[in-house]
Amino acid sequence: MGNDGGSIPKRRELVREAARLPTASELKATALESLTHAWTTCPLSDAPLDLSNTVSDWRGRLYNYESVLQCLMPSSSETAIPEAQEAEFARTGIKSLKDVVKLNITTRKDEKGRQFAACPVSMKELGAATKGVYVVPCGHVFAEVAMKEISGTEKQCPECSATFEERDVIPILSTDEAELEKLAKRVDELKTLGLAHNLKKEKAAGKKKRKAGEEKEKGPNGEPEKGKESNKTSKGKEDKKDISSRINNPMTASLTAKVLAEQEERSKRRKVIDGYKKSEAVR
Repeated sequence: MGNDGGSIPKRRELVREAARLPTASELKATALESLTHAWTTCPLSDAPLDLSNTVSDWRGRLYNYESVLQCLMPSSSETAIPEAQEAEFARTGIKSLKDVVKLNITTRKDEKGRQFAACPVSMKELGAATKGVYVVPCGHVFAEVAMKEISGTEKQCPECSATFEERDVIPILSTDEAELEKLAKRVDELKTLGLAHNLKKEKAAGKKKRKAGEEKEKGPNGEPEKGKESNKTSKGKEDKKDISSRINNPMTASLTAKVLAEQEERSKRRKVIDGYKKSEAVR
């Protein structure tokens, strides 16, 4: 007899199966499942990843372009994003569109009509089974094995023939600590050069360049030459129109235009605040 108050059962009598650590095969299966999910789902919106409209940050993580734009837009009662999505976006470290690169992913379909990312060189399916990389700034995506076959001091993209440096080949969804550390060093190196992840000039570097240009454009009396200021304004407007015109999706183009306008407005407000602080310091 037992459990009648006359005896106390021991733990081994209550627990039929002791807890055990997962096996190597179970750990591998879990890692593959997690990687497959990252290749097919946007972590910001939990929506299926749109391979024709995908961007990546400096770590090689994948996002839907629309999700990044929505998070960059100023929030209001109508366009407010969920707190969970806002917190996830804060962890990405993305501050502007310069922190992401638009990917050019080659897609194929299998016999069942399923669309998947493929390497345009080896034609292998990219994902958990085949590691992928992309080139900055063109954004073309290839299998890592195919990119290692490219030799020569001056490397060129197999798709667009654009030249790139070895540091600008970004592994997609890497879990290797050494690779992630290398990517972090790349970002620090670019910052010292005044460049963002997409190799475009940062705002601070752009201001210095504009100041140097303004000094050159001044006339003999120290005043800016006529027509220069209007040319700069018109050129800036043309650049923004050109960015929107390169986007085929009307909704995405509209969101991009709003984000760019908001970033410009923030820059203007920052200039006003800096000017006020300087005038107060003089007083």
